[in-house]
Amino acid sequence: MIKINQTDSFAFEDILFCFALESEAAEVFKENNVVFTGIGKVNAAYELTKAIQNKKPSVIINLGSAGSSCFQKGEVICCTQFVQRDMDVRGLGFAQYETPLSGLPTVLKYGLLMDDLQEGICGTGDNFEMGHCSDAYNVVDMEAYALAMIAMKENIPFLCLKYISDGADDNAAEDWTVQVHKAAIAYGKLLGLI
Repeated sequence: MIKINQTDSFAFEDILFCFALESEAAEVFKENNVVFTGIGKVNAAYELTKAIQNKKPSVIINLGSAGSSCFQKGEVICCTQFVQRDMDVRGLGFAQYETPLSGLPTVLKYGLLMDDLQEGICGTGDNFEMGHCSDAYNVVDMEAYALAMIAMKENIPFLCLKYISDGADDNAAEDWTVQVHKAAIAYGKLLGLI
């Protein structure tokens, strides 16, 4: 059983753990219900949709690495708001980050809060950001927006935890390579698997 907050707890067999890469889960999650989506929004959307159909989870827990110039490397941040940071149709009169004609707000608010964790706004895009300078989001990844949107549309509770692996700056690639392996251990301790 994982206790997320004062009102939300889930049995391990009802949870779908969602990672982009196997290296983010390592051996810590091998006994659990896991889906590895691959990198990027399209891969994430496709693999999560298939996993929902096959596994019918009670909750989706997205665990992964992310960059941030606001939080420290090694911190785990709970993201409950999501921005599609590479969506830019301002040339047609839409707001930056707004998905035209989708009916979705620019900032998608969906997700459970986990006790004792800082809350973040995740900017998802199909590029590895190495020069973060937006005030619209303070965590950077490549999958979470798509996962949160699907969970919301399928009415499945969603928890998004991001291990800060780099500063989303010019050292991001080198930092990510070193830090990504530490994410599984941090998640395992936080969720009571280690």
